[in-house]
Amino acid sequence: MKITSVDSFFIGIPYEHGAPKPVLPTADGRTTQDAVYVRVETDAGIVGWGEAFGFGACRMSHLAIQRVVAPLAVGRDPTDIPTLMTDLFRRTHGMSRNGPVAYALSGLDIALWDIAGKIAGKPVHALLGDTKKQRIPAYASLIRLDTPEYVRRVSATAISRGFRHIKLHEREVATVAAARETIGPDVALMLDTNCTWDFRRAREMCDLLRPYNLTWLEEPVYPPDDFESLARLRRDSGTRIAAGENLGNLMDARHAFATGALDIAQPDLAKMGGITEIWKLIGEARAAGVEVEPHSPLFGPALIATLHVIAAVPEDILCEFYFADLEANPLGPMASPKDGFFAIPNGPGLGLSVDESLLSKYRID
Repeated sequence: MKITSVDSFFIGIPYEHGAPKPVLPTADGRTTQDAVYVRVETDAGIVGWGEAFGFGACRMSHLAIQRVVAPLAVGRDPTDIPTLMTDLFRRTHGMSRNGPVAYALSGLDIALWDIAGKIAGKPVHALLGDTKKQRIPAYASLIRLDTPEYVRRVSATAISRGFRHIKLHEREVATVAAARETIGPDVALMLDTNCTWDFRRAREMCDLLRPYNLTWLEEPVYPPDDFESLARLRRDSGTRIAAGENLGNLMDARHAFATGALDIAQPDLAKMGGITEIWKLIGEARAAGVEVEPHSPLFGPALIATLHVIAAVPEDILCEFYFADLEANPLGPMASPKDGFFAIPNGPGLGLSVDESLLSKYRID
């Protein structure tokens, strides 16, 4: 079997009218949820779908698939995933240790696993090591809202939809207090600051946030790979520290583990090499005594791939759900949890069906 084409679809789906919009670091509002879908065709007529990260990197990931990944992948055997992906990462080592080329290769890897499952007639989670989970709990990963009033409103909406785990993307104590007051003491509350503080401020904030009983504090310091500061913060504050969406490769993860930087690792399938590399990381995290909670604030094939990985491990793991209402979704209802839980996809491969008419409708050229 040979790969005959690798195509990418750069799309921007508007948020549902009247729904909350994310606040960007520039204080502007994002008007669309952007994504890059990857479609891999083979000469056997089997098609695989993947997704490359994501958000502000979409345009570069899209170009990396077209200009770098597709020319190297076409004509290759898609059935030997480790050999093919190792070769492509080696060929692109000057630009794929992190960033858009790594994201593009991640999307390819996800599509190859989709193909592998379709060949075997099994869901991807069964290829990895199925643990027969019935469903996967999701946490509502709230967009950055900035004001206590907005946080109260959206937190209450998440609770009304059955979520029992809420994550904020805020930077002030007042907004965290508003969320805790709204959701009550029994709902898990997490906080992601997106690398906003230096160590000194992060240490101060740990004390100020203690009354709100955070399940974890995510990416509290800049730069994100300052593992020494994360380890010190974890040790000195007693706060559970989560990070990892900015890990570029397995060597970065090993450094973080060895430094003692993390209670919880958060690799992203669409960034760090797809299913192949994340599966390796989960094994190494387990050996290091580090929990894993994958980063997946997406609505496409990478989200579904994350569900497969979670379904295949024995540990109880939450799946991140980016809590924003879209006008439409090319994957339909399978990309949204119901009553706070995702169903486990059981069709061959990723088990998804892509509405390509929506890819055409929302395509950004």
